[in-house]
Amino acid sequence: MTTPHTARGAEHARYTYRLRVSSTACAALRGEWNRCRWLWNECVARSKKAYAAGETCGPAQLDKMLTAARSTTPWLAEASSVPQQQLIRDFGKSRAKAQKDIKEQVPMHRRAGMPQYKRKRDCLPTLNYTRRGFRLKGGCLQPAGGIALTVVWSRELPADPSSVRVYQDSVGHWYCSFVVTAEVQPLPRTDAVLGVDWGVKETATTTSVAHDLPHAQHGKKAQAKLAQYDRMMARRKPKKGHAASDGYREAKKRRARICQKIARQRQDTGRKWAKKAVRDHDAIALEDFKPKFLAKSSMARKAADAAIGATKKALIEMGRKHARDIRLVHPAHTTMDCASCGARTKHALPLSERTYTCTACGVVSPRDKNSARVMLVRAGLNPAGAEGLRPPGAQLPEAA
Repeated sequence: MTTPHTARGAEHARYTYRLRVSSTACAALRGEWNRCRWLWNECVARSKKAYAAGETCGPAQLDKMLTAARSTTPWLAEASSVPQQQLIRDFGKSRAKAQKDIKEQVPMHRRAGMPQYKRKRDCLPTLNYTRRGFRLKGGCLQPAGGIALTVVWSRELPADPSSVRVYQDSVGHWYCSFVVTAEVQPLPRTDAVLGVDWGVKETATTTSVAHDLPHAQHGKKAQAKLAQYDRMMARRKPKKGHAASDGYREAKKRRARICQKIARQRQDTGRKWAKKAVRDHDAIALEDFKPKFLAKSSMARKAADAAIGATKKALIEMGRKHARDIRLVHPAHTTMDCASCGARTKHALPLSERTYTCTACGVVSPRDKNSARVMLVRAGLNPAGAEGLRPPGAQLPEAA
């Protein structure tokens, strides 16, 4: 069973930029966030009170609560109402999703939890502004409330943004993320197709040797530094009920910088590989792999370092951006089927066995390469050659 992912018309995309925030602007942003955080906690308290009394606490009631709070609380009314209204909407969406999961009896480990209180030290500032709540002037971002933020324009926006999110990460850096309507950018046809199988030894094994993605091991290379900062944090860990020391916070920030660097390296590797794969192929059949179950296995650390989920997401997004045919293939029995004759082995192959031998037709091939070719067969993109090339003039089949 395959699921096609094709790009039609305009797509919404996020463009994120670094912010240079002065001490005055930082204090203003934190003041806005303190008001929004108080408002969120008030929504949680009213929601729990309404639930205990058997009453409803929907978006209309929360909007009335915000209006009443702004009229009776000068501290709340001093700031812009735009991020506060957006926070009310975010709270409503989070609560509705949790109620839907409960109603549909979604398993506990997959269920979205009800909104909880946001404590000052445990949450980072995040402010959302709609189009009427900000403006771009002279290369600066000016959110409502008289705040001026200098944007590091690493690239141009393709269109006027419809909203912006201003947030701070765990390292202390500020960013702004614009939502824009990005038009599809079609690429020239190549008359080539590609099958992708995800793994741990190699992040992506494809039907083309030139497009295999080896395990970059970004996390393993930085493991010594992470262990050093873990020991520093363990030595300076505060006792229960006591505030953390400056040394503990500094060690925590240094560790967060290393983790941020690793995440960016993984993202950069995945995007560059996805761009190359999409540029060279008209259609891609990839395994609809859910790497979550690997977190409970002995390969958890190596699987997390491979960043299969992020790489898969980058490939799908890149395919949509450039109008390529991306087809998701169900992963069941992909290691047991033969890509040549379609025969299936009677028993699942152990992970230690890396060569696939078909008992029906006698074909011998590397296990992951055979699985990559199975992706093409199941997606209806069976290539004529071993490298995923189709005969000149051949037409690709329509998406299933």
